[in-house]
Amino acid sequence: MAKITAAEVNKLRKSTGAGMMDCKKALVESEGDFDKAIEILRKRGQKVAAKRADRDSSEGAVIACVNDDATKGAIVSLNCETDFVAKNDSFTKMAHDFANLALGVETKEELLKLDYNGITVEEKLTEQTGVIGEKIEIGDFRILKAAFVGSYIHAGNKIAVLTGLSKSAEGAEEVAKEVSMQAAAMNPVALNEAGVDQTTIDKEIEIAKDQLRQEGKPENMLDKIAEGKIKRFFKDNTLVNQDFIKDNKTSVAQHVKTLGDVEIVAFERVALG
Repeated sequence: MAKITAAEVNKLRKSTGAGMMDCKKALVESEGDFDKAIEILRKRGQKVAAKRADRDSSEGAVIACVNDDATKGAIVSLNCETDFVAKNDSFTKMAHDFANLALGVETKEELLKLDYNGITVEEKLTEQTGVIGEKIEIGDFRILKAAFVGSYIHAGNKIAVLTGLSKSAEGAEEVAKEVSMQAAAMNPVALNEAGVDQTTIDKEIEIAKDQLRQEGKPENMLDKIAEGKIKRFFKDNTLVNQDFIKDNKTSVAQHVKTLGDVEIVAFERVALG
């Protein structure tokens, strides 16, 4: 049997992130062949992944990042089973790495095929499932392109937001971050009225009418009063119309206008759970 040194075990541990004992067992099984040992650990990850495929991976880290010229942003949610794993520095670093890789692609499927330290992202997820012993997967994936894109990651990596502006301007980074913070805190259903689907509008109208009936309002007045309630719904639930959280005397759209002839063109918000 090949003699396995502590240095070889440590090298394999650094390469794969697996525990010391797992690395030693893999090297013993492979008779000291480093590449075979890595393959053994990956196969172990595949077995663990298969066993945990039906587990709920509702914890994790949601990371947003923007490219160097601030014209494209990406959000990647790296999911796991427990908050304990989600708070691990190596897990968070991997989530940041994947988000940065995502800037070079358009879909989650493309991201999974990208190289990550000599293996694909998909293979890395399987490997880490074996190392950590939990289901690890990429959950949500978003891309946003605009003349200027800003981002915000809420404390604890539980919510991430991208905001796209119609043009770049002095102070755009700070304003885009503020708008992203607004979206993180207030969770708007859409950018503006046009972005609210008709099903949601119909549902809100029916809810409003039911409330009015319970208050004893006559049937012939319901449509007009409900119309007013829908306008209020748009104000409270669409990003551009919401009161700006740092100054409730102005709307989010008006705050963005402090940059000049600039508008919010899109936003993406991803939250765990």
